Amino acid sequence: MNLTSKEKFAFGFGALGKDAICCFVGNFLMFYFTDVLFLAPAFVGTLFFIARIWDAVNDPMMGLIVDNTHNHFGKFRTWLLVGTLINAVVFVALFNTFGLQGKSLYIYVSIAYILYGMTYTIMDVPYWSWLPNLTNDPHEREAVSVIPRFFASLAGFSIGVFGLSMIDGMDQLFGNGDRTGGFRSVAVIIAVLFIFTIGVTIVNVKEKVTETASERTSFSQIKSILFGNKQLLAYIGLLLSFNLCMQIINGVIIYYFKYVAGREGLFSIFNVCILAEMGGLVIFPKIVKKLGREKMFAMACAFPIIGLIIIAVAGFTAPTNPFFIILGAGILKLGSGFELGVVTVSIADVIDYSELLFGTRNESIICSTQTFLMKSSQAVSGLLTGVGLAIVGYNATLPQQSDATLNGIRIIMIAIPMIFAVLSYVIYAKCYKLKGKYLEEMIQKLNEVHAA
Repeated sequence: MNLTSKEKFAFGFGALGKDAICCFVGNFLMFYFTDVLFLAPAFVGTLFFIARIWDAVNDPMMGLIVDNTHNHFGKFRTWLLVGTLINAVVFVALFNTFGLQGKSLYIYVSIAYILYGMTYTIMDVPYWSWLPNLTNDPHEREAVSVIPRFFASLAGFSIGVFGLSMIDGMDQLFGNGDRTGGFRSVAVIIAVLFIFTIGVTIVNVKEKVTETASERTSFSQIKSILFGNKQLLAYIGLLLSFNLCMQIINGVIIYYFKYVAGREGLFSIFNVCILAEMGGLVIFPKIVKKLGREKMFAMACAFPIIGLIIIAVAGFTAPTNPFFIILGAGILKLGSGFELGVVTVSIADVIDYSELLFGTRNESIICSTQTFLMKSSQAVSGLLTGVGLAIVGYNATLPQQSDATLNGIRIIMIAIPMIFAVLSYVIYAKCYKLKGKYLEEMIQKLNEVHAA
């Protein structure tokens, strides 16, 4: 199976709108809840975490539904279309309060956020589980996998750099100065972009369609597929650890710059450095051929630590100097780009390994773990941020925070992500086996099975 250049671009282009929604929620939803709607930080963090408990069941179930879908339109395209339309509506509703206040507002945002997570799963699971089926050439996979990640990073760059400016600009046009109108308007713009970009993917990328199933996956098989594959468990561990590293940074960074550095505008400068992440994805296919995935992942885990150290030192010596923010964030994001390249290719290897173990590929069930881990890392980072801010005495109504609060924000922003970066590398080095000679042997065995 091979792809045309048009299909490669069209598939990757879909990630632009999809991840624009994800990045807007990841970067601004906590801030929107605490500093715009003035909801209690501990409540918000707890909500983010509790919603993921439901996703532990919801996401694999969606994978099961996709794997068992067989029609003339294609199982991936069917649910990608349905999920996109529903999630776009729920996403817009998430940033609308409809004049609710008090307990009613707390109940509304809880329902809206849980529905957002569920409907995002409907779209995200078929998108990423479609990727391993676009081509069966391992080298082409490495080249293709970076395209959607590149567009995802472009979405993160656009939202991170221009998000606050767009919110404030739209609020001046359609709001009353409290930023609610700005958030609402930007959400509508992103939802339209989301539908358009996924539409390009659905129209231009062909899917190998099977209208009847030779073998259906049952609900009882999910446990074996998810927990009987040790390499999937290792993959879950290393990806969750690294995602937590990055999502905790993303969740607290706006508070760090607003209060610790005393310059909220540094948030946009920090996100300009997502260009380094995009650059890391562009050069990934060439570098990985020379260095191998193991060294690439080692650099991916080391670079965020180096970047955070630079930002931490600058926070004491030159907190408002953009040079050190650009330097530290650039190194951090370059490591993130390398990590995205490695894990995107690795999920296809895990699916191949699962096929050897169980005789069925079950792409969507396995890829549902990736969706769950992304949302889980956002939720745990939200919990740590929300509860952490409450513990250190953060008060959104105060223009300045106490020294104890500022030091607490430093710990959440710098120290905790470092721990997760180290943990991710340890899991990859000690537990994850699908690399080097072991991976080559697995691919050879799989080809023999297919040939037979």
